[in-house]
Amino acid sequence: MTGVEPGRLDDQQLMKELETIHRTRHDTLLYGSNDALRAHNERMAQLEGEYLRRNPSRPVAAGRTREGARERGSGECSTPTAPGT
Repeated sequence: MTGVEPGRLDDQQLMKELETIHRTRHDTLLYGSNDALRAHNERMAQLEGEYLRRNPSRPVAAGRTREGARERGSGECSTPTAPGT
């Protein structure tokens, strides 16, 4: 799987690439060759790494933390909040 270096993509292109690679992940895992899966893993890591580099303070949903996972059964609904809020 080749493509433009993630650092050269604008934000909209990066999000589109991430959406595409996540959408194709399941089929690649189930039906792709070892080489295809390895390439998919590498590209996904590059794209996700670039996203995280650009968005170090991205909102994190409380339910996606360890503490939030423990509380998931309590019926509370959690929405993402910016760090420090």
